[in-house]
Amino acid sequence: MSESGRAPGVREVAAAAGVSRQTVSRVLNDHASIRPETRERVLAAMAELNFRPNRAARMLTTARSRTIGVLASSASSLFGPASSIDAVEQAARDAGYFVTVAHAASLDPADLGAAVDHLGAQSVEGVIVIAPQRAVQEAMAAFSLEVPSVTLHGAGVAGDDGVFVDQLEGARLATRHLLSLGHTRIAHLSGPGDWSEARARRDGFVAELAAAGLEPVLSREGDWTAASGSAIGAELLEDPELTAVFSSNDQMALGLLHAARERGRRVPEELAVVGFDDIPEAAYFAPPLTTVRQDFRELGRRGVARLVALIEGRELAFDAPVAPVLVVRASA
Repeated sequence: MSESGRAPGVREVAAAAGVSRQTVSRVLNDHASIRPETRERVLAAMAELNFRPNRAARMLTTARSRTIGVLASSASSLFGPASSIDAVEQAARDAGYFVTVAHAASLDPADLGAAVDHLGAQSVEGVIVIAPQRAVQEAMAAFSLEVPSVTLHGAGVAGDDGVFVDQLEGARLATRHLLSLGHTRIAHLSGPGDWSEARARRDGFVAELAAAGLEPVLSREGDWTAASGSAIGAELLEDPELTAVFSSNDQMALGLLHAARERGRRVPEELAVVGFDDIPEAAYFAPPLTTVRQDFRELGRRGVARLVALIEGRELAFDAPVAPVLVVRASA
């Protein structure tokens, strides 16, 4: 009996096992998503407390929520993360699942943990983590999610258990295009260093130049905004011999085009510019922007397919990274 004098219930078992009540319910219903060590801990707590589940209550808990949780960082308003969330929601609907999204207030582990707890309270069957920043990836590695999870990385490597676009290859495509146009003095406008996709795009840029026997003229770090692209672009354009720039996203490329116009540098005649993302407005820049397209719809489809397979206890082969595509327009 519990301290209150009544027979122990799910609450007491959860407290004794150090898990949520939802996890106890999943063990009672023999849910495939529960890790073996968690199941053993819950069963041991049940035995210790002499817990006897109420048959009617068990019948009520067998109904699945058919809800997937999405954990997003404070940067979720930016194009890449926002597009990933939209893609996951569409793919989840197609698979017959609802989606609940928890936005962490900051990258602080406490705020990320609060978002995880919120999703747990919603009885989600699995979680997709949108993790473009290193801090999110490191914090999530420390949490013990009691449901299956899949990470949509900003970048990754073959064999990674996450789902991601091949950022390295995307950057190589952009750089290869500039090289094919005869450019040899090429600068790079990078994204923030704590974003895995920014690092991968920089690495791809450097690797493709190295394969051609060249080195970057300059590399400067922006913050993904057009304002930073304009400010850093003004600095890059002080080099009169610079003929091309690979920008790590389209918004910074927009700022760079603005800086070029202010200084009378004609694009593409005197300066070629390639971006990354292919945002909807890219085709309407002046001039229209050559860029690298990411297939967020496919990214979301693969992420949801992998998570649903985990929820249902099915094996699913690992896919290759989602392939990026170069979209050639007038800027280069």
